[in-house]
Amino acid sequence: MIQEFIETRAYSEELCEPLKTEDYVIQPVEFVSPTKWHLAHTTWFFEVFVLTRFKKDYQLYNKDFPYLFNSYYEAKGDRVMRAHRGNLSRPTVDEIFSYRTYVTEALKELLKVSAVKELLSIVQIGIHHEKQHQELLLMDIKYCFGHNPLFPVYKADFNEHSSEDAKQNWATIKEGLYHIGHQGNGFCYDNETKAHQVFLQDFEISSRLVTNGEFIKFIEDGGYKNPLLWHAEAWDWIQGEKIEHPLYWQKTEDTWKEFKLNGLNTLDFKDTLSHISYYEAAAFAQWKGYRLPTEFEWEIAQDQFSWGKRWEWTESAYLPYPNYQKAPGALGEYNGKFMVNQKVLRGGSAFTSNNHTRKTYRNFFHPQMRWQQSGVRLAK
Repeated sequence: MIQEFIETRAYSEELCEPLKTEDYVIQPVEFVSPTKWHLAHTTWFFEVFVLTRFKKDYQLYNKDFPYLFNSYYEAKGDRVMRAHRGNLSRPTVDEIFSYRTYVTEALKELLKVSAVKELLSIVQIGIHHEKQHQELLLMDIKYCFGHNPLFPVYKADFNEHSSEDAKQNWATIKEGLYHIGHQGNGFCYDNETKAHQVFLQDFEISSRLVTNGEFIKFIEDGGYKNPLLWHAEAWDWIQGEKIEHPLYWQKTEDTWKEFKLNGLNTLDFKDTLSHISYYEAAAFAQWKGYRLPTEFEWEIAQDQFSWGKRWEWTESAYLPYPNYQKAPGALGEYNGKFMVNQKVLRGGSAFTSNNHTRKTYRNFFHPQMRWQQSGVRLAK
């Protein structure tokens, strides 16, 4: 665990190496957090949930930091509002890195002398919490760079590309009772439990994800202008926000381009579609004459296809499983409080850290969000 902790902490900082100091601070919209804040918040998690509780005579690095870098844990006290994170020009970037070093060293010392089960359990959650923020870090950097008129290159060799085989096969799953949820002793989040049974009807699911080329046809056929394809709330959203194509796409003259972390490039029609909302995914599926899979169908069929290229929208609302139990105390706010008005995504993406996702992992976002690397797998 010490080794995994060290590697995780180091990888967060490695992701920041291509950045300039100015890149660490910006927050163009409320749902995008500054890089500096991510680095500090993941450090705050270990300090507040682990060190202050398990390390004798531990001294906070700075008495103001618990207020500055708490995210949404009401039980842990007041915090800077999410929309105001970009106002924190101070503490400086250098001080945040000093804060990280201080907490990392203190926790390494603690782990060398203590192996209390509860301590190790919270550290493991903290490691995966930081892996989640590594993905968010890349999502947020891409949003910042993708809305900069200069379209800066984050890293020239960063590979988001994922082409799909032109041939589409359909895996057939027979109706019956199936086991859902995490089983075994490996790490999982509480929202993946309790394991339980669900009844599924016969269905088929696509062997591959939808491509950019397929989605272009939806656009050219007037998909964004046909109200019959959209949920009422979705139609209001695309009208109000003037949505006409996936996030990071643009058309100059007759050429489609797409911004990626390696810069602005000509759109690859064979590449896997990404950065679309649930609203767009559902409208496209209806236009094709299919539908999105439920999260249970996806989980049961996941050994029939290759996944992890994109987070995949499902038709399932983000709800607790039968006999779900939130963790006691502030850690109970990690997942349970968000089980309303959100849709489940399954899989992973080019932004997901190693050893983090699994077939029972449940990601979740509001249906209009699309700055995550979200794609579409069809079902029928």
